[in-house]
Amino acid sequence: MNKNIVLCGVGGQGTVLASKLIAAAAMKKGIPVMSAETIGMAHRGGSVFSHIRLGENLHSPMIAKGTADLVIGFEPGETVRMLPYLKEGGQVIVSSREIMPVTATLSGTDYNGEDMTAYLEKRVENLLVADTEKACTELGFAKVLNILLLGAAIQSGALGLTEEEIQGAVRERLPEKFHELNFRALRYFAGKSFHKE
Repeated sequence: MNKNIVLCGVGGQGTVLASKLIAAAAMKKGIPVMSAETIGMAHRGGSVFSHIRLGENLHSPMIAKGTADLVIGFEPGETVRMLPYLKEGGQVIVSSREIMPVTATLSGTDYNGEDMTAYLEKRVENLLVADTEKACTELGFAKVLNILLLGAAIQSGALGLTEEEIQGAVRERLPEKFHELNFRALRYFAGKSFHKE
């Protein structure tokens, strides 16, 4: 069965690495993969997104609007921007941690991540809000946001890959000294509430 996944965030959050881990895990299972990403603004805190398509008979890496099975949002405002890609009944997993977008900073406009999350709660039937700030604090490392969100996606059942399969991709793609921390991040949301307390 084919699956369309959109990952979105801002530069420096590990969005592209997360998409590469999904692709590597899927290919190891023998699932054909097509992907595309924008990384031009990555070093300036700008918008970053990846399209990943898993399955047979794919002719383009780009996901059409209204056809994404899963949107993994690393930042609430960026998730709102990518919402048009979500299909009806699709799953959204979003980090509750806001990062002021470059556009809001430059224009001097107000930005509130809680407002963005509230917007998502009104419009998305299947929404999981992950308190990644608390998770990073408990894990003692801020650079595991991407792995935390992959773990949340696994727990939701929407990713279609297992913890063991993503662990295998982590082993192949990341230095050994980071394996155990990333495995802990991957398991963090197992049996836990996703929402901010």
